[in-house]
Amino acid sequence: MAPEYAMHGQFSVKSDVFSFGVLVLEIVSGQKNSCFRIGENVEDLLSYAWKYWREGAGSNIIDPVLRADSGSIRDIIRCIHIGLLCVQENVASRPTMASVVLMLNSFSITLALPSEPAFFMHSSIDPELPLLREYSSGAKDSSQSTRATS
Repeated sequence: MAPEYAMHGQFSVKSDVFSFGVLVLEIVSGQKNSCFRIGENVEDLLSYAWKYWREGAGSNIIDPVLRADSGSIRDIIRCIHIGLLCVQENVASRPTMASVVLMLNSFSITLALPSEPAFFMHSSIDPELPLLREYSSGAKDSSQSTRATS
């Protein structure tokens, strides 16, 4: 969901561009746009994709199944690039869907450099704290902790 819609209820055609970018990154990485564990770290898809892109290691996010079946890593890297352009936090920085179609169909089009994307905001239960428990008295233990992460 586009951040401007999630936070302010504002929707535009660029909100669909954001969603398309997320979908592209999900397909290429084989990960859902939610939290997932990479070793000891819990990451969200956009942070994960951006981290590797910024380090010049965008190919690290490619799903191994896709990598094994694919003829061209260069094409997949271009899809990651386009996906990151679509998930820019600033609505005006996102391409139109017509531009995205041109980018996908033509390697002669030079792609802009993406900037840091909007990050998926989520609530998660701290795994170090006990879960909410109901006692026989009907009182609830208030040891549940939720926090927003980015």
